[in-house]
Amino acid sequence: MKIFESTKKLLILTAALFTVSILFSCGGKKSGKLSGIVEIAGSSTVYPVTAAVAEEFSKIYPDVKIPIRSTGTGGGFKNFFIPGKTDINDASRRIKSKEIDEARKNGIEPLEFQVAIDGITVVVNKSCPVDNITVSQLRKIWQPKNPAAKWNQVDRSWPVEKFELYGPTSASGTFDYFTKKIVGEEGSSRSDYQKTEQDNTIVQAIMGSKFALGYFGMAYYLENKEKIKALKVDGVEPSIENAKSGKYKPLSRPIFIYVSKRALKKPALREFVRFYLKQTDTALIQDVGYVPVTKDIMEKNLEKLERAIKEIL
Repeated sequence: MKIFESTKKLLILTAALFTVSILFSCGGKKSGKLSGIVEIAGSSTVYPVTAAVAEEFSKIYPDVKIPIRSTGTGGGFKNFFIPGKTDINDASRRIKSKEIDEARKNGIEPLEFQVAIDGITVVVNKSCPVDNITVSQLRKIWQPKNPAAKWNQVDRSWPVEKFELYGPTSASGTFDYFTKKIVGEEGSSRSDYQKTEQDNTIVQAIMGSKFALGYFGMAYYLENKEKIKALKVDGVEPSIENAKSGKYKPLSRPIFIYVSKRALKKPALREFVRFYLKQTDTALIQDVGYVPVTKDIMEKNLEKLERAIKEIL
């Protein structure tokens, strides 16, 4: 009987320990006990990805606050990340060497992680009779010297109507990338257009004007494809598949987050970045409207993160 009782107690103890083990090895291991704040600013293009990841992360760690500002890539670097006001900068272009130098002067080492692939999308009103545009035609519209004022100045078959143009500000990574690929020089663009860092503002403007034209990240088009029309570029439709294959040229591009290495001393930031990077090869990225990275890129990003954590702890 004593042997039976001892065995019974051992089984109960083992079951209890197993239950505790489960809690600490699965979703319950954190139990929402992690707290703190992760400050993020930057690209409006990357914003939907970061917001979606933050929403999922908050389900596990509700006590971690994650404010996200949509400021444009350059605006985020200049006004928040480089001065040390944020931990992460969303970026729709790679960080510039001068931005790295300025950050390092402040003791900040930017860590680059690719999180998706985007295809900048040129959009018009649903009733616009134009369906396709070439890179050369886009250049005629957006070039700083003698840009086309009317649609028919680009193509005689197009309407004899003035362009109503919308796009990002010069603080935007999308602006930098678009001008470099379309006009041929980064930052080279006509200035007489409506500038905004709020891509949903562009959506509303395009919806309201038959002869409006604008551009932004693909996610904003896919979210509003029933309301606005995307133009094919050189005959290629902007889509997840075409951006992934590289067929959608020259407007497919990698998009990133930049993490302050010294800020990784914060437990909440470390856990958030780990979680973020693990989502980058999943359906969550495609659900947002972008192309997920490959598993190889995701794994290399995680290895890079763990090396950086070891170096600063």
